[in-house]
Amino acid sequence: MKKLLTSLSLATLVTMSANADLLRVEAGAGAWQQTPSGYATRTDEDGVLKLNGTYVSDEKDSTEVYAWVLFKHFVPLIPNLRLEYVSIHDEGQTSGSVGGLPIGTGVTAPTTIDVDEYDVIPYYNLLDNTFWITLDVGLDVKFIQSKANVGAVGAFGGYSSDDSSVIPLLYARGRVQVPTTGLGVEADVKAISDGTNTFYDARAKVDYTFDIFPLIQPGIEIGYRIQKMKIDDGSTQVDLDYQGVYAGAMLRF
Repeated sequence: MKKLLTSLSLATLVTMSANADLLRVEAGAGAWQQTPSGYATRTDEDGVLKLNGTYVSDEKDSTEVYAWVLFKHFVPLIPNLRLEYVSIHDEGQTSGSVGGLPIGTGVTAPTTIDVDEYDVIPYYNLLDNTFWITLDVGLDVKFIQSKANVGAVGAFGGYSSDDSSVIPLLYARGRVQVPTTGLGVEADVKAISDGTNTFYDARAKVDYTFDIFPLIQPGIEIGYRIQKMKIDDGSTQVDLDYQGVYAGAMLRF
């Protein structure tokens, strides 16, 4: 009996030690150099926007900010949590009519689009650095706040609108940690599609963590990100994407 109790005690201590390693917080922030491209067309003369026009991106590069933080624990049935933020900026030209007012025949109005995206991602660990491999799956609830400004041109006095929406996405993340180094390779994707309408946000990166402090490990990351939206529901056709290199700093606790 003493041997059994001793064995159970040792097993409990080992399990607690292993679980303690799973109590983790990571955070990062940096800049994403975006190259936008594409167009959006909407026919909604009787709707709220009274929009019957087309927007075409000028494909001008823009550097925007991003940030993320994840909370990881060892409670089996409760999902871990990852929070993200990114801003998007696009400039282009709009033709047709906006807000019920015609821009003018053969005339385009300068337009800017600014988007703030907030992602709430509950996820589960399928693998947690098992043979140096991590695999997460979950659900992303993406909150999108956008603002469009159509500039004045000729008799057209300009127009601005604010919009917000929520998109549910499936989430998957894979990571490989190079043994005995601080180097890691990682990719993740958030996506939804019904065959006609598609939205995805995908990243791939390399990062390096510096093991120089006992409790806080700083690091750097560099990668490539592409966000794509394609919609065709009759009155609306959208084919826009934003992609480019991103880089930032990380902290692991």
